[in-house]
Amino acid sequence: MRTAAFLYPWDVVGDPAAPARLADLGIRQVTLAAAYHSTRALTPRHPRHRVVTAAHAAVLYPPGAHWQGRTLRPYAAGDWAPGDAHAEAARALRDAGLDVHTWVVLAHNSRLGADHPRTSVVNAYGDRYPWAPCIAQPATRAYLVDLAAEAAVRPGAHGTELESCGWYGLAHLHAHDKIAGIPLGEAGQYLMSLCFCASCARGFAEQGLDPQELTEAVRRSLDPLWRGGARDDGWETVEKLLGADRAAATRAWRERTARTLQEAVVAAVRAAAPTGFQVLLHADPVPYHCGANAGVDPAHILSVADGVVVPCTGGPGLLTPFAERAGDGTVLAANLTVVRGMGGDPAGLAADAARAADHGATQLRLYHAGLASDDDLAHVREALSHVE
Repeated sequence: MRTAAFLYPWDVVGDPAAPARLADLGIRQVTLAAAYHSTRALTPRHPRHRVVTAAHAAVLYPPGAHWQGRTLRPYAAGDWAPGDAHAEAARALRDAGLDVHTWVVLAHNSRLGADHPRTSVVNAYGDRYPWAPCIAQPATRAYLVDLAAEAAVRPGAHGTELESCGWYGLAHLHAHDKIAGIPLGEAGQYLMSLCFCASCARGFAEQGLDPQELTEAVRRSLDPLWRGGARDDGWETVEKLLGADRAAATRAWRERTARTLQEAVVAAVRAAAPTGFQVLLHADPVPYHCGANAGVDPAHILSVADGVVVPCTGGPGLLTPFAERAGDGTVLAANLTVVRGMGGDPAGLAADAARAADHGATQLRLYHAGLASDDDLAHVREALSHVE
């Protein structure tokens, strides 16, 4: 089973031993970040540093000249990825015999929301989510499509894996986060992730909804949660709270918006890429879900992309809806966390890989080789000696 590990350029640049150490794990591919959100990352083996702070979302290569004059454009990285850090790391990894695919984060960018507040998702209370660009806005969609084409097709890359290619909502690993006091459940997360910017208001109106009435209905639906009332769960609760017809209309608008963005992004990447370039999306098989793993319709997304990367650390069940729709050659990559400090189980990797294969996985993705301890990586090496 082909296995790839996620990596940041700063895990490799300045550490001559990193490529060989990665190849020694038994992986065949590195999925190397080319456009990434802000983060603070540990680098436990790097000879020059232990903590890297990426202050804002950025491309990890010099952005092209074609962005000049555009209001929405990617931000260059600071000292955490100077110059063309992606190209430097990619060359070193290829020299060690590893295939390099790009890792591109799209609709998740707090700097964009801070600099251009009107691009952000706006909830029913008027609160903006600066980390979540609204994918319904024409200028934002154009930015995301062009960013995908540039960041995905870096020199020497054989494919790309697109994260956050859909709606982002309330859920977000924000600094000093303080929103967990009231568990919202799936229904609350959906309602708090609905966007009411001008573009979405027009979209809801196209579905026969009055945007102001919808705003008020969402607020009424959320009131019991703020009082600590009964939780949900699932889409049936959204229908119960909003009414089935109103709930279906909100989904119709949002799912059409996400599908058309995904189609445009994949088409732009393919147009910029060489023949045989592989395009995968980080995906969740529940279409109304938001986040890094975009909610998708499995049949639709597998007709657009070459496959999906599916979160499986909590179990392989999310693979099944994709496996039921997969054809010959479809990539179903099970994403498994192998960092114990982040909830992973590297010692159980072989068993997790076997369960994922039983649910249709054709490949593995390991999150994250640069963040893992030496002991975690020793477990990975042992497991892959059996898996491969």
